[in-house]
Amino acid sequence: MFTGIVQGKAIIRAINKKTDFMHLQVELPIEHCDNLQIGASIALNGTCLTVTSFENNLITFDLIMETLRVTNLGELNIGDCVNFERAAKFGDEIGGHLLSGHIHQQVEIERIERPDNNWIVWFKVKPEWKKYIFAKGFIGLNGCSLTVGELKDDLFNVFLIPETLAITTFGELKKGSLINMEIDAHTQAVVETVEHYMSNR
Repeated sequence: MFTGIVQGKAIIRAINKKTDFMHLQVELPIEHCDNLQIGASIALNGTCLTVTSFENNLITFDLIMETLRVTNLGELNIGDCVNFERAAKFGDEIGGHLLSGHIHQQVEIERIERPDNNWIVWFKVKPEWKKYIFAKGFIGLNGCSLTVGELKDDLFNVFLIPETLAITTFGELKKGSLINMEIDAHTQAVVETVEHYMSNR
């Protein structure tokens, strides 16, 4: 599990693509590599990945077909940055909301508004996923726990403070960028329970 509080940006150092498979090596800040072990979980752009090998702060992951299909990790290039968060430990503060690291869908940045001291980012979402998104509800975007602002038709927005823009990759994104989205598990459970109840009345 993850808290949705991104710990920083990791740099893509190596990519080895095969048929429906990819080896991905990233460089983490050395201070975030304490007690790292093979088999540990790290979220990259919100995607839970398993450490398969590491040397100092160079860490390697294996990405399978489903991960490449659902997430934006397959579109990365050497030198790109991704948001990272190491798995939460018992006793950690949950400063955001709990994320599983299982991405549901990618959403596209429709537009970015830049008033003083914050950004308002609008995303386009497919109709089948909009039912899980509510104003003031939680949503995970590229591993960040964020609060939904407004909804209009097939769009929703989030507000980003300067700290979020500095710590994460959001400050580097633009219109058309594809972002990993994880729906809040509690919201999904409530919506699907109600749908099931109504369909069986």
